[in-house]
Amino acid sequence: MGVYLSSPKTDKASQDGENDRLRYGLSSMQGWRTTMEDAHAAYPDLDSSTSFFGVYDGHGGQAVSKFCAKYLHEQVLKHESYLSGDLGTSLQKAFLRMDEMMRGQRGWRELSRLGDNVEKVSGMIEGLIWSPRSGQVNGHFDDWPDEEGPHSGFDGPNCGSTACVAIIRNNQLVVANAGDSRCVISRKGQAYEMSKDHKPGLEVERERIRNAGGFIVVGRVNGTLNLSRAIGDTEFKQNKKLPAEQQIVTANPDIKTVELCDDDEFLVLACDGIWDCMSSQQLVDYVHEQLNTETKLSVICERVFSRCLAPNTNGGEGCDNMSMILVQFKRPVQAGPSAEQQPTSSRQSMEVDRNNMEK
Repeated sequence: MGVYLSSPKTDKASQDGENDRLRYGLSSMQGWRTTMEDAHAAYPDLDSSTSFFGVYDGHGGQAVSKFCAKYLHEQVLKHESYLSGDLGTSLQKAFLRMDEMMRGQRGWRELSRLGDNVEKVSGMIEGLIWSPRSGQVNGHFDDWPDEEGPHSGFDGPNCGSTACVAIIRNNQLVVANAGDSRCVISRKGQAYEMSKDHKPGLEVERERIRNAGGFIVVGRVNGTLNLSRAIGDTEFKQNKKLPAEQQIVTANPDIKTVELCDDDEFLVLACDGIWDCMSSQQLVDYVHEQLNTETKLSVICERVFSRCLAPNTNGGEGCDNMSMILVQFKRPVQAGPSAEQQPTSSRQSMEVDRNNMEK
């Protein structure tokens, strides 16, 4: 963190996809940072009526963000509250479950594998975002049983990651956020924030930090971490007398739910590498401008990076990893034609898109 390359890596990892309810584009760029610590998850068809998108901004390493991209959506699906329609509770439990899963021998082994993944490959792969293959969401999920080994007493990683996740089911949008990544809706061209940045200076964050035995110095938790909620960062979660929600740094997310309507045009999920350079309204305005001439959503994300990328590292802003997911709602929001109702040519076109995404 805080160490820059002599010139930025501007290779971009981009993807586009769609279904009958929405279309999306995403991209990620390492930029000036010496490593790429962002990850993402994009599942437009988490189930037959539900879409899932998430941005994970790692700090101190890439292992936790990649762990979340691989496992968090699976935990959402597994929880009984998801099956009963309580998306907010299933999201909250999944966030907290990440810290539990990263402990012990099995957690240590998986984090070690994910952390080494980028360093072991060369060429164009280096520095690009990591994302699990879409097909993994339909696989069999075990109960993450404990393993015996030399790291059975592993408390969890000292690196960490933000998590900002959006679930769309019919006309309901549920956003869970821990950290300073952000989700914003464009509603009649106005930025409507679906999350708030968790910074130590916020009163509710400051109170929890101090009650748990922590302190804030120059806007940083215990003088080191510049955000107050994150997955991982086990060193800030050592108070055995307090539950996970009340630790110095907590993975417990804020949950916000809205009913989508025809006024809602698109949503953006992005890490703070974007928000450091553009306000929510500035980004909404820029996306609107681009949509007038550009149909490929990932290209709009790439242009945002070019706009934000700093010419040098003197100022700090525009020097971070950058990740962004842009989701555009199809009309009508509430219900689109089912696959069975669509003409054969339309269904085939959608299948081609999905197959291309999985390659």
